[in-house]
Amino acid sequence: MTQTRRIVLSSDHAAIALRQAVADHISAKGWEVVDIGPATPESTHYPIHGAAAARRVASGECRLGIVLCGTGQGIMMAANKVEGIRCGVCSDTFSARMIRQHNDANMLALGARVVGEGLALDIVDAFLDAEFEGGRHATRVAMIENPEA
Repeated sequence: MTQTRRIVLSSDHAAIALRQAVADHISAKGWEVVDIGPATPESTHYPIHGAAAARRVASGECRLGIVLCGTGQGIMMAANKVEGIRCGVCSDTFSARMIRQHNDANMLALGARVVGEGLALDIVDAFLDAEFEGGRHATRVAMIENPEA
């Protein structure tokens, strides 16, 4: 069962500080944060953290997810390997809004070495404040989910 205001966060070692800032920010906005990322800066593997967060979203335990690594790219790729996940890496607010409105993205990836904290929080707000528009976009999302159809 999907929790309406429950969101999972994870990262690798490169993004711990930004993940904590994002967690504090969205918690203050009323979201229940499930933070499953590492707490210490020892090197870790982003695919493990991306997939673990994605499984929480795919299972319905969390409505949305945010994952972070140095660029956002690797952890996004790992998350997208989990069935039912549509994760996009964003470095601007327009893209964050559009992946929700047009692609029904259920996860956002951020690059801690790409965006600063202020921009990252704006991107998170754009992602969380947007809703899927459906309509013609629903047909396209269905094609993403089942490209053989």
